[in-house]
Amino acid sequence: MRTNILLVEDDESMGFLLVDFLESKNFKVDLYKTGKKGLDAFYKTEYDFCLLDVMLPEMDGFTLAENIRKTNDSIPIVFLTAKVLKQDKLKGFDIGIDDYIIKPFDEDELLCRIQSILKRCTQNIEEQINDPIEIGSYTFDVKNLHLHHEEDQKRLTQKESDVLYQLAKNINNVVKRDNILIDIWGDNDYFNGRSLDVFIAKLRKYLKKDRNVSIDNIPKVGFILNAPQNN
Repeated sequence: MRTNILLVEDDESMGFLLVDFLESKNFKVDLYKTGKKGLDAFYKTEYDFCLLDVMLPEMDGFTLAENIRKTNDSIPIVFLTAKVLKQDKLKGFDIGIDDYIIKPFDEDELLCRIQSILKRCTQNIEEQINDPIEIGSYTFDVKNLHLHHEEDQKRLTQKESDVLYQLAKNINNVVKRDNILIDIWGDNDYFNGRSLDVFIAKLRKYLKKDRNVSIDNIPKVGFILNAPQNN
């Protein structure tokens, strides 16, 4: 699957040049010219990477990045800027962006930065998957599709494990229904939605031995896996 990039850049010429270059490197790029439109797109679409100009109409890059971070604390964010002061850099890194690229920049340098950040993020995800996840009194071994409880052990199917992982990595937080469907099934149509409901029902049954663990449905939004967390 191609990496899906959100590009928010109000310079029309630069925006189109970047889209042409990145799509020639097998990325999928959505271009928006204002911070407001960029944020609206982010809420509606599953992106893997964000390239944001700092000076944008309607909503500046800092505010846009802050709002993105409230929704997704791990998606890579890179600022594109003509110049940057030390306090601006500190502000950006405090928000949680990954890097700055100063305009004008070499396209190959941009590509290397993007690839380097994506590689690092992929390695972090693989490391996380290798670590068992505690869900109340259960231990979820994602890599080996295994759900362990002192009174029971269950070998999960790949789809069951995929759905549980989507919930467990965001434990005690709402996970959007559409995000689960797109990530696992690749489509959020009616039939896949019904299939998801079946898997949620199965997972509830598997987790019923711990009364403090539950999967709650948030109508028209998604699901939340509730479980006590060790401090």
